[in-house]
Amino acid sequence: MTTTIVGLDVHDVRFPTAAAGDGSDAINRGDYSATYVELRTDGPHVGAGLTFTNGRGNEITCAAAGALSHHVVGRTVEDIFAAPVTFWRSLTADAQLRWLGPEKGVIHMATGALVNAVWDLRARLAGVPLWRLLAEMPAAELVACVDFRHISDAITPDEAIELLTKAEPGYAERLALLEREGFPAYTTSVGWLGYPDDKVRALTRAAVDEGWRAVKMKVGGNITDDVRRAGIIRSEIGPDALLMMDANQVWDVDEAIANMTRLAVADPYWIEEPTHADDILGHARIARAVEQLSAGRCHVATGEVAANRVIFKQLLQARAISICQVDSCRIGGVNEVLSVLLMAAKFGVPVCPHAGGVGLCEYVQHLSIFDFLRVGTSLDGRMIEYVDHLHEHFVDPVAIRDGRYLLPRSPGYSVAMKPASVTEFTFPNGPAWR
Repeated sequence: MTTTIVGLDVHDVRFPTAAAGDGSDAINRGDYSATYVELRTDGPHVGAGLTFTNGRGNEITCAAAGALSHHVVGRTVEDIFAAPVTFWRSLTADAQLRWLGPEKGVIHMATGALVNAVWDLRARLAGVPLWRLLAEMPAAELVACVDFRHISDAITPDEAIELLTKAEPGYAERLALLEREGFPAYTTSVGWLGYPDDKVRALTRAAVDEGWRAVKMKVGGNITDDVRRAGIIRSEIGPDALLMMDANQVWDVDEAIANMTRLAVADPYWIEEPTHADDILGHARIARAVEQLSAGRCHVATGEVAANRVIFKQLLQARAISICQVDSCRIGGVNEVLSVLLMAAKFGVPVCPHAGGVGLCEYVQHLSIFDFLRVGTSLDGRMIEYVDHLHEHFVDPVAIRDGRYLLPRSPGYSVAMKPASVTEFTFPNGPAWR
């Protein structure tokens, strides 16, 4: 029996987060938004996927998702997964749309939404959460989902199969550990750049009381203010907790090094996006500098807006990062995420996915769980970002206990939104926007 995708609905869903400063950083002050797609089938199942945006850009990604829909509608799920790379390339190499990328920006983000929706549908048909679907797939089937074009100088299909095969021993023990304790996490909700000092202090104190031992703050404003806010957070979390910093690409290379020299007093664990996302050599230079000024205690992390697997390949080859922050839907969905997880494992770089956006926590928990069970096999240096915003709009929201993600149980990729929320926050005609 086959399942045919008979229709694709695209929703422009936006949440008014800017007014409260939620999600604010050195560059962004928008409203958390999602290009939300639903794949209707000739059966009872619906596949859900989204890509995260930050306001008005949502109308462009919605249009892109619609422009790509003919590559999905009319296909059977079984046909798609019989040749997954062929399907993936039908989206990424569309003869008339590829020119707008290639494999980056709006078209690639829309690709991620559609690809993830297809994977959500497959997991729902199998009756399992996506992490389990991936974790129980044979190595050869997983590798067959990856497009190795342009990354074979970093990892080959044979190397990927060997890596996955070597990771098989201990699977049951690792799964039992996650069942018992959950997956380590850190919170970003204490330190948005638009929050006043008293709110930062109160939120940090509350986070410590809730069991968080790793927190992240935004930097990239006035450096004196950044140093002061870092001091507030460090005083509240104590000397042993981890403090991460995120500059959201606002600094030049020399500026990043100078500012991190001043911020080193707060003992940061990493500096995230210290400069332009595409500046591989700049990240490499910053990485060498912060390693020296911190005696190896501070790392460079990036990846939330890294456009594709080729950028990640270069970041890893240049030793420009020691924390890989792949985003679930900035790149081309599950297929391309698999390639990044495999490359990161080969280069010995831990993956801590980006989740600062609506629906991203729901997404990336599946990726990290799979990574631990089948690829990286270690929790050393691994954490999932957590932001305490907008989870109430999802049918299967994340569950957090003592600063750790609990395993998702419901079938799918956890990003199906409640119909009432879609209606309420659809732009511009939803009641929230009238």
